[in-house]
Formats: sequence, structure tokens, C-alpha cells
Amino acid sequence: MNMDLQYISTRGHAQRVTASEAIVKGIAPDGGLYVPETIPVFTLSMDAMAKLSYQDLAYEVLKLFLTDFTEDELRACISGAYGQGFDDPSVAPVVEAGGAYFLELFHGRTLAFKDMALSILPHLMMTAAKKIGLNSEICILTATSGDTGKAALAGFADVPGTRIIVFYPEGGVSEVQRLQMVTQEGENTCVVGVRGNFDDTQTGVKQIFTDAAYAAELAEKGIVLSSANSINIGRLVPQIVYYFYAYGQLVQRGAIAAGEDINFVVPTGNFGNILAGYYAKKMGLPVKELLCASNANRVLHDFFTSSVYNKNREFILTSSPSMDILVSSNLERLLYHLGGDGAEIKRLMTSLNTEGVYTFNATASGIVSEFSDEAETSAALADMYKAGYVMDTHTAVACKAWQKRGDTSTKTVIVSTASPYKFGASVCGAITGKDYSAISPDALFAEVERLSGVKTPDAIADIAHKPIRHKTVCEKDDMKTIVQNILK
Repeated sequence: MNMDLQYISTRGHAQRVTASEAIVKGIAPDGGLYVPETIPVFTLSMDAMAKLSYQDLAYEVLKLFLTDFTEDELRACISGAYGQGFDDPSVAPVVEAGGAYFLELFHGRTLAFKDMALSILPHLMMTAAKKIGLNSEICILTATSGDTGKAALAGFADVPGTRIIVFYPEGGVSEVQRLQMVTQEGENTCVVGVRGNFDDTQTGVKQIFTDAAYAAELAEKGIVLSSANSINIGRLVPQIVYYFYAYGQLVQRGAIAAGEDINFVVPTGNFGNILAGYYAKKMGLPVKELLCASNANRVLHDFFTSSVYNKNREFILTSSPSMDILVSSNLERLLYHLGGDGAEIKRLMTSLNTEGVYTFNATASGIVSEFSDEAETSAALADMYKAGYVMDTHTAVACKAWQKRGDTSTKTVIVSTASPYKFGASVCGAITGKDYSAISPDALFAEVERLSGVKTPDAIADIAHKPIRHKTVCEKDDMKTIVQNILK
């Protein structure tokens, strides 16, 4: 293994840290995000890679980034993550429909792509804590737009030496997403609704992380804060794996030749998912085009087409709530990799916080963009249903973005980020033209099952009948007080 890969802050903090330190810290002391000093090269041939199981491929990717982990440690983390928690033996199958390929990342226990990374993060974090000699309790502090919260709760529930606090925007997630979180079991779990949008919750969490005085206060009590959001490099790196795995599946079935370019279309909110695809491309995966698909909030689409990032706009609640984000945290990492030095990134992020806007030319990224409004998203759901495939609303945003750009000359993989069961009212409404807003979860699941032909997943079959365990709701300015009360 290359033992030299270190991690640095996007905002110029000079201290280099190991992968283990970066995973446990979650965010750099200067508020920046940890990035590898260099993006490693994937040296296996595409033919050889295509023959690997998901677990073995995960090892080949992770060993390049987590260089202070031993092979035994990495394989134990991988084995603990990608096993019985997935309802498909391939973990992340690729399905062909409507002229494209859909990479289904929702076969984990919370029915969303966040399971792909949050199944392994607890294993990585506890291993890393031992490696650096950390004896403190780790408090996972996370903001969610709907899916990260449940996946993190499921991963860290009752893990010894940890507590997890999840903040979500009250009224800004689907009913299934909400129920998944507020019914979460585990003595170390806490879920709090915030009267605000996702950007409010994400800002509040970042402010707590960068409060040095509070960190010192917690340290005296034997507590350290860490994150399960994609600001944590331990969340981001495992997502690289499924881009290679999708490519390998297409090679295995003869859809492409080894070495042939393909496109990926990624529904994008906080920019972590597509950034993992960017890393995969930089590592050597034959990717012609990464298409960043935005919903009606379109902040990323406007950035990639104008070089101006501007969050000063109406916040729109859409049928794809996990993408209802105006501040895409992981974009900071891309700007750094495109040549922005620490001082410049700090200046840009300060401008974003104070003025709500900055300018940066990201054309060198090779990432292209498109957006889908609500009507177009509904149309894509109906069209794909006629083609024999039922997808969720976020995947529909990506599908319509692909249809609008019209690149049919290159095989395209649409990254499918959630099960249609998580957004059943919107999915069924788009397909049938009926209003499902007042229907019970059980009746809605039956309707999704009827339309899709896919049995209601065990993970949510009885969710409407579970007791509500988490009832706290707070104002956005009271998030730190809530954390203080929980950690007393």
C-alpha cells in the first residue's frame, strides 16, 4: 500500500492528517473540508475490475485512499457493511430501461443511496478511532435533507462509544422519510425537526462544528464531534466504488467494451454523489461526460452554465426534497481540485456566507448540467412507466435531464438514488394523475406495488405502525442549545 496519502483542508489549514484523523474529525479546524493531497490512480484493468464482486472492488478502491488502514481492517469494514443489509446479492444492480441504464443504489436497509456509504462509515470511524488512540465518546452530528439522516441513524444505532443527533427540516422531507427517522430505535439516537429548510439545518450544524470554545468544552467532558454528512471524507470515498462497479457490470454483460467511454447522469443536491463520480473519472474510469441534474431550485445548473454561484433565490419545495438545497457543500472540494488554493476557497466561502454569491469558472471540471422542473419531472415518471420502469422523483429529475440533453451516441448510466416507495405519493400521482396526498402509508405502498410490480420492501412495510420515538422540534437558532441539552 501507498502509505503516503495525506489529507488537507480546502481552506488552507496547513496541518496534514491521515485518513483516520480526517474521518474522525469530519471537518477541518478552519471550517474547510478534507481532501486527498492527490487523487490516486486506479491501476487494475477494466477487464479485471469487471470480474470483481462489489466487496472486492470496494477494497481495491478504498485501499488507495485509506492508506493507514491495514488490509485486514479494510476487509473487516467492508464485510460488515455490504452483506445482509442489502436485498440484492449484487448490492448495486444495473437495470436497462427506456434507452438508458439505471444504477440502482437503493437496495440497502433505508432504501436510498446513502446506505452505500453509511453502511460502512460506522465501521471506518470506530476503526479509525482505535488507530489514533481516541478514547472519547464520538457524537455524530448530522443535517439531513431526508435520506442521510435515516441511513446514519441505522448505521450508528447502539454502536458502543457513539451518540448520533440528526437534524432535519420540518415539513421538508417526504412522509416516509420522516417516519423512518422519528421511529428510529437505539438508545444513542436523537432526531430533531428544525423549523426551516435544509440549508438552515446544514448551516446550524457547521456553526456548531466550527465553535472552538464549544469543542473544548465537550473535550473536557470526553466527547468529540464528528459528522456523517458527505462533508466527512469517510462518507465520500465509499461512493466512488459504485461508479466503477456500474462500469464493470456493463462490461460483463457485453453492453460496452472494456475501455469504452460511458456517461453518468447524477441527480444532485449537496454535490457529494457526483463528486464521487468526478473522483472515479480522475482515477481513470472511462467517463466521457458527467451530467449534473438539478431540480427546480437549479442553483448548480445556473453555476455550471454561468460560473456564478448564487443562493439568493426563492427556495422551492419540490417532489424531490433531498435535492432541495441552495448551498451544495461538496462543491467546495471540486473548486479546490480545479486549482483554487486554500486562501481563494476561504474567500469564496466567506462571500457565500455573507453575500450569498461567488464567481468561479468550473468549465475545466468537464461536468455539464441540466435541470428539470416539477412538470418535467412528472412527465419523466409517466414516460418511464410506459416504458416499463417505475423510478423515484430524484431519479426522474436525472432521467429528464438526460432526455433534454439528448446524447444518444454514448451509453448512459442514470444514477438511481432512492426507491419509488420513499416518494410514493408523487410517483403514483405523476403516473395516474390522481391525488395521493391524503392516502395512508399502507394504501400508498399497495399502490406503488401495483404500479411497479415490486413487492413492498420489508424495511418500510410496517413503518406506519411503529411508535414515534422522536418528537422534538426547534427553531433554527436553537440547534446548539438542543445539542447542549442532549449531551449534558
